[in-house]
This record gives sequence, structure tokens and C-alpha cells, in this order.
Amino acid sequence: MSDNEQNGTPGDELTSPTNDGVRKRRRRRRRRSSSSTQQQTATNQQSTTQESAEAAPSASFDVERTEIDDLKAVFATVRSKDMIEARVRTPGTVVELKVDEGTHVEAGQTIALITDPKLALRIKALDAQIKGLESRVTAAKAEYERTAALRKSGTSPQSRLDQAKTDYDLAVTTLSATRAERQVAEQQVTEGDVLAPASGRVLKVPVTEGSVVLPGESIATIAANEYLLRLELPERHARFMKKGDPVRIGPRGLAPTDANITEGRIVQVYPELEGGRVIADAEVSTIGDYFVGERAVVWISAGKRPAIVVPDAAVTTRFGLDLVRLVDDGGKGEEIVVQLGQPAKLPDGSTGIEVLAGLKPGDRIAVPEKAEAAQ
Repeated sequence: MSDNEQNGTPGDELTSPTNDGVRKRRRRRRRRSSSSTQQQTATNQQSTTQESAEAAPSASFDVERTEIDDLKAVFATVRSKDMIEARVRTPGTVVELKVDEGTHVEAGQTIALITDPKLALRIKALDAQIKGLESRVTAAKAEYERTAALRKSGTSPQSRLDQAKTDYDLAVTTLSATRAERQVAEQQVTEGDVLAPASGRVLKVPVTEGSVVLPGESIATIAANEYLLRLELPERHARFMKKGDPVRIGPRGLAPTDANITEGRIVQVYPELEGGRVIADAEVSTIGDYFVGERAVVWISAGKRPAIVVPDAAVTTRFGLDLVRLVDDGGKGEEIVVQLGQPAKLPDGSTGIEVLAGLKPGDRIAVPEKAEAAQ
């Protein structure tokens, strides 16, 4: 038997079933080792994150019960401060209509043109009368001057001079009256321009071109000046409302979100109840582009109630939970889950948030100098 047959070759050893099993076991051990290393790294990172959060510089806040506004959500309707009618001043036919519903107009802007063909004919007739009266005045003046000269020479009696003076004065007066009547006709032509009485948006246009209108008839209804929110509240809230109270207005479209919430104030509380409801108007600067009659969500104060309010920076959101960190006299503590309510004001006027559950008066919580990032 040869030496190769007794000892075997290296190639035969590498391809044997035993060596294949060894290689597989080695690969499994390497995978387990790599997985354990990754888990350990993740655990270390999480531990490092928590330690850094605990080590972040923070101040403490003593939890106490305070009085806040008891906010109630109600619906309000957008209304205009003034509803003004643009009316016709002279009878005639609408020959031009320059506005439509929704058009913004400025005070004094021409929104329609009314004409009456009879006015032009009347002006022509008055012009003819004025020419005849001017000739009459000229003749009466000449007659008066001639009679006055004859009177000086003693050839004309005083009664004739008086008659000539009367005829001259009458002709002058009649000419002045006819000229004034022509000015009236010209003014009527000018009043055919229907002007916007105030700045605002046009709500209604009840006429069309070609319509026959009379003096005092409405051409357009204008929502003038600024808009207001008309609130109608149950009678039980009447004693809590007064002029100057703040209100909070939700986002446009009745969206159930806290985004884009603005503030306003109550400018008038009507002294009469209608249908068991108290009526109030609120002034808000951000509803200029709303539709008249559009509804909005408004929160009003219905008195005071006790509540726990903490700074916004004290609350951390992690994995969908709202957490605050309790601290003891040594500066150490643990995180607890809290249930949050609506935003509210702290006693010093800064922004805070109401805590409905999870804290009690006397607790001390940590307030980081910078809010922790939500994970």
C-alpha cells in the first residue's frame, strides 16, 4: 500500500462530510455572536440616551392647583358689522351693472349706471327756454334804460318807468329760475351713477341690466366694514360674559385640531335674550376672507375652575405616551405617564398645558431648559 493511501491527501480531508459539519457550526456561532453584539450595542445606546436625558440640565417646578378659565366650545357665525343698501337716487333704466355677488368695492365706487331718456329731452327744452328768456331780459333791460332816460327829460311818466323796471326784474328772475331748473336736471343725470356707500363685499344684486328702477330701490347689498362672530349661548352663560372677555377661535372648516387657533375678544353683549339664548359679538382680525354666514368653532370662558397646569417643556412624548419626570430633594426621580388636557396659562402668564391625571399638588417635576425631542 502506498503512503498516499495510508495517510490520505489534503484534498480528501477538505471535502469530507465531517469538515462540512464543522464549517456549518462555526458559521452558526459567528451569527449568534454578531446578533448578541448588535443587541448589546442597541441596549448600550438606549441606556446612553436615557442617561444623557437624565443628565440634561433642568429646573424644578412645584405642582400646585390653580384657577383657569373653564372653556366651553360653541359655534359662532360670521356676520358683518353693517349691512348697507346701495340705493337708486333717480328713476330710470339700468344700462350698466359693474358688480356681482362677491365683488369687493370701495366707498364711492360706481357700481351701476341709471339713465332716463326723458332727462335729455328736458335739458334740451330748458336750453331753448333759457335762450328765449335771455332775449327777453335783453329787451326788458333796453326798455327800462330808455324809459329811465325819458323820465329824466320829463317826457315819460313815473308809472311807465316803474312798469319797465318790473318787467326787467321779472325777466331776470325767470331766467335764473330756468337755469336752476336745468341744473336740477343735470344733477339728476349725475345721480344716475349708483355709488357704493362704504367699502366691503357685495352680498346681493337683485337687479339686472335693463331693469326699470324707482328712487330708493336697492341695487346691491354690501357687507361693509369688518366682520364679526355672532355667538348664541345658553342662558346659563349670560352671567359669565362681559365686554372685553377673550375668546379662542378654532381653524377654518371646523377641523378638530389645535392648529391655527387665534384669539379675539367680545365687543358687545346684547341685553335681551332671544329664545333662551344670550347674543354676543366677538371681534377677530383673521376672518376677513370668511364667507358671511360661515360657522367657526369658538371657545369661551364660562367661569373659573381649579386645575393643574405645568410648563410645556416639562412634558415629553415618547412611544405615544406623555411623560413627566418626578424629582426628589436629591434631584433624582422617575418618569410617569400623565394625561393632558387643553393648553392653558400659568400664573405668571407663560404658556402651559393642563394635566388631567397623573400628578397631584405637592409633586415636583423637572423642566429641561430645552424640550426633549419626541422619539
